[in-house]
Amino acid sequence: MGAGIGGLTLAIELRRQGLDPQVYEQTAELREAGAAVALSANATRFLRDRIGIGSGLADQAAHVDGLIFRDGRDGREVGRVLSRQAYRDRCGAPYYGVHRAALQQLLSGALGGEGLHLGKRLVDIDDSGSAAVLHFADGDRAEADLVIGADGAKSFLRRHVVGYDDARFSGCYGWRGIVAPEQVDLLPDPEALQFWMGPGGHLLHYPIGGGDQNFLLVKRHYGPWAEQAWVAASEAGEHVDAFEGWHPAVVEMISAAPASERWGLFHRPPLHEWSKGRITLLGDAAHALVPHHGQGANQSIEDAMVLADCLVNGVADKDGWEIARRRYQDLRIDRTRRVQVASITTADVLHLPDGPLAEARNARLGAPDFWERHLAWIHEFAADRDHA
Repeated sequence: MGAGIGGLTLAIELRRQGLDPQVYEQTAELREAGAAVALSANATRFLRDRIGIGSGLADQAAHVDGLIFRDGRDGREVGRVLSRQAYRDRCGAPYYGVHRAALQQLLSGALGGEGLHLGKRLVDIDDSGSAAVLHFADGDRAEADLVIGADGAKSFLRRHVVGYDDARFSGCYGWRGIVAPEQVDLLPDPEALQFWMGPGGHLLHYPIGGGDQNFLLVKRHYGPWAEQAWVAASEAGEHVDAFEGWHPAVVEMISAAPASERWGLFHRPPLHEWSKGRITLLGDAAHALVPHHGQGANQSIEDAMVLADCLVNGVADKDGWEIARRRYQDLRIDRTRRVQVASITTADVLHLPDGPLAEARNARLGAPDFWERHLAWIHEFAADRDHA
């Protein structure tokens, strides 16, 4: 279920390996939520070598040139790691920034129209008989021997597996935007992915196709998320006012986008079991992340590759699929839990108040072993070879 990044990647790989998956997507046309996505080497190696969209992705994306941490107020560089060539040499694949719509178009093109069913919003599932029966809002139904819930952070199928809505507010909210290169004249190192840090908030931005900059502006929120939905209306200029006094390059960038919506940043707690009956979860449905490590799409792609391999190895008989799903969970659960925890705690590190703790953080970010200690385990990981 779901024709997002994880669901499409899984379907492409299963078809490549000889299976015939059916993808049910609730929207009437394929469109990705969100502005852009950062694709690190732990995902791009699969998109290039197995999914077969490496050339198209290189044409559509920006090739990120290093990771930089800056002080959000005075703009000084606190730490810098790995140029684009050094990153590729270390990780074996590039780091890209790309419009989500462009990535989804590449994936849907690789899948083709066969087996893709649009306008199918799942409203009920009956897993009590000889097959799982999917009931859709338009009155249609479908039967399946195995159902993969790749239906995102607000997953209907996760609620079926868990029994309730277990979303948790992370204590942060943010604004998103895309700005053209001519709107950020003050920006240093426009080809790098950059974090601008300060007390109670940060700005993350990176280049995407066409020279645009995609940004996520994050503010610490002390208290519960009081809105009914995860996304709430934001008053004009609210995001700029919240970062008054920050570096002129920050103010210039965020002022160039209207940011009319404020996004509550939610996550899901790690699960002990990813399956119930014939339903197994994948990507955000299994382990929704906050975006501070930029790993949501990347972990979904890792999931898809591992699950595809496990299912193909167990395809000889249907009983083998149960073993395959257990193997998939065993291979992925520790890795994704570790990424979830790291993503949540990163905000605490980026938002430290001025003082000794922030000074110690800056020393770590600028240390020569920063990459090896804090990031290599994410980016250099090969999910079809390594184990968490």
